[in-house]
Amino acid sequence: MRRLIPTLLAMTTAAGLLSGVPGHAESEETSEIQSGLRVSGRWLVDEHGRRMLLHGVNNVDKTAPYVRPGDGFTVTARDAELLAGHGFNTVRLGVSFDGLMPRSGDVDEAYLDRVAQVVDTLGEEGIHVLLDNHQDGLGPDWGGNGFPDWAVETEPFPGEPNPGFPLYYLMPSMNKAWSEVWSNSDGAIDYLGDALAALAERVSDEPAVLGIELLNEPWPGAAFPSCFPAGCPAFDRRYQEVHEKLTARIRRTDPDVPVFWEPNATWNQLMPTHMAEPPLTPRIAAEQVVFSFHDYCIASQAAIYLGLPEQLVGVCSAQHDTTWKNADSFVERTNVPAVVTEFGDSDPRVLANTLERADSRFVGWHYWHYESIFGPDPGEDPFRSEIGDQLVRTYPQATAGTPESMRFDATTGQFEYTYRPDPTIPKPTEIYVSDRHYESGYSVTVRGGRLTSEPGARTVTVEATGTETVRVRIRDS
Repeated sequence: MRRLIPTLLAMTTAAGLLSGVPGHAESEETSEIQSGLRVSGRWLVDEHGRRMLLHGVNNVDKTAPYVRPGDGFTVTARDAELLAGHGFNTVRLGVSFDGLMPRSGDVDEAYLDRVAQVVDTLGEEGIHVLLDNHQDGLGPDWGGNGFPDWAVETEPFPGEPNPGFPLYYLMPSMNKAWSEVWSNSDGAIDYLGDALAALAERVSDEPAVLGIELLNEPWPGAAFPSCFPAGCPAFDRRYQEVHEKLTARIRRTDPDVPVFWEPNATWNQLMPTHMAEPPLTPRIAAEQVVFSFHDYCIASQAAIYLGLPEQLVGVCSAQHDTTWKNADSFVERTNVPAVVTEFGDSDPRVLANTLERADSRFVGWHYWHYESIFGPDPGEDPFRSEIGDQLVRTYPQATAGTPESMRFDATTGQFEYTYRPDPTIPKPTEIYVSDRHYESGYSVTVRGGRLTSEPGARTVTVEATGTETVRVRIRDS
């Protein structure tokens, strides 16, 4: 006979939420990461099999000498505590090819040590670190960063005008240089593979490492006109070959670390990626690959970088729909996890476009950008703002089962979540409760499970009481 009474209704009201610079509730201890995450189908899972959702920030130093905690840019232990207190559980930490290998074939071990030190620092606060091989504008010859001068033979042409970011990607010399990279005519890809393998080896015993991203926003070079108006299948086949080669080089050092693949940079101009289209799809699914994509609004970015009217942000929602449709297509054909590794804006409405679409798909993200506020010139907590009200969200960091639906209202703080429990998972579901909402405390209602955390805890824990769907609601009390 079907029961008419819900399995369980548990409710608690929490008061005395944290104020000032955020930290953990006094009754809770910092959760140092003990084991890395792995890819399981479309999910990133922890050692217990819980589905992990990641919210975090970028910390990408584009200027040598790179990654020096205490310099006022690179994250420190105090930054890690602040970020964790706001519920951020991941940082996309920039690494640079010219930092890894400043001279041909010569890996900078001191640089690797500094990167590993920051990984340790973040891991002590329960923060997973994506090591992002970052470039913009190929290298310093074009006013960019990333590739060392020795790795690319082509240089800017005499008298060639440089319009700066982002228009410098149209420079003939830069397109020639990128084509040189993709053809590997001077061994740039081989050297990059060796540099990333050295990085993988140095951090192979670091459980906080989320993965290694092969290359940030790479440009197609002379092939770029073929990418419009519907993407460039021919280039993306070559592009995937490069990704496969770099992945294979890392695998010789570390067979398990997740590797993040990003589409070529015309993605940011609404072009779909043709990577992993049949018959190439199975190669990705077997390689612990995560799909890394960016979600920027062209109109908003044009207002920021080119001085166009801010009113253009009204068209952003339609653009975000196209970006997410393209991402959905990639995930559908590959069955791998996706993470938004860059998005950001000064307009909370534009941020909400990304965040709401990510929530509905249980896709994690890294906000652009955060730099240390604990250095020679201390700064203010950037998340105590309208933007912070969007970014600091109540969300399930670890789910002991399969997520079904999630909704967070950044205005009221109301959070609703349902998941199908997995009785084989020994650990509870963990939900971070935003420290930017619930001024008078919060209440939690659980159906199909029981609340196991203390009243007022920053992290709510829930255990299922059966196999029925678990429903959790958190709201201002």
